[in-house]
Amino acid sequence: MAPARTPVSAAKTERLLNLVICLLYTRRPLPKSKIREAVPQYGSALSEDAFNRMFERDKDELRELGIPLVTEDIDPLFDDEEGYRIDRREYALPEVAFEPDEIAVLGLASRTWAQASLAGPAARALRKLEAAGVERDDSSVIGLEPRVRTAEPAFARAKDAVLHRRPIRFDYRRSGTGALTTRHVQPWGIAAWHGRWYLTGYDTDREAPRVFRLGRVEGPIAWAGRAASYAVPADHDPLASIRAQASERPAVTATLRVRAGAGHSLRRRAGATRTGVADGWDEVDLPCSDTERLADELAGYAADVEAVAPAELREAVIRRLTGALEASR
Repeated sequence: MAPARTPVSAAKTERLLNLVICLLYTRRPLPKSKIREAVPQYGSALSEDAFNRMFERDKDELRELGIPLVTEDIDPLFDDEEGYRIDRREYALPEVAFEPDEIAVLGLASRTWAQASLAGPAARALRKLEAAGVERDDSSVIGLEPRVRTAEPAFARAKDAVLHRRPIRFDYRRSGTGALTTRHVQPWGIAAWHGRWYLTGYDTDREAPRVFRLGRVEGPIAWAGRAASYAVPADHDPLASIRAQASERPAVTATLRVRAGAGHSLRRRAGATRTGVADGWDEVDLPCSDTERLADELAGYAADVEAVAPAELREAVIRRLTGALEASR
């Protein structure tokens, strides 16, 4: 099966980003020949004329975006060749001051955006410049492409499916029953909500839009069709779909057995507590609207907390502890 093609808009954005990185990376003006070698998309141009037309369009677009791309003579004694660079002083943001509440919001956001890094073609562009002996300036390219880090193994394939509008197939553990079913989906969007990642899309088996929590996907996600084989509704809002599903989910009462002297956070949130139900154990009732999220928390208590009910919660905790045991072997 042929690999999925990158959508035109995504390919153009990637090319412009690589050009910005290339021109920020150098301390000296770069001739067009070096730029063509460094930016992967330029290297695939069919002819010199095709490259020149593409480069001229990209220069104009960067300037329209407010990026200070400047043209300079490479050698002041000879004006037969021009070079290009981005003026870092004009490109940099002025010093920004934040109020305490704004700093708090940024701190929360940083939990989602784990680090800034360069990936894929951008990293290859930098390697090519380094190999060509171009003097580098690493500090100027920090933070150009944030990379999202998640704990869900299914995230990378789901994200690619959304970007390329490519149908997928995966096994999914249903909320409430814990039953495992195979789903066929046309992905529409992906978003984080309350610390969890969700995939929205059209379930072709049920012929209706659905929301899937990536943490409930079991095993790898498989391709089930070609890229760009369907259209995403123009008015689709992933977060609105996720919120709507969450509001429809009924809350349940989780019954937990907690070792004496442990689980203080659980005890504080409990609606009811029964002490001494067994030797060294108490029992608490806890309101729960998301069994998978509560299972993550309970697994962290290991042998100090036992999930008694509902059965879905108990099975979810057992799956996590079993997985941790197998991973440690």
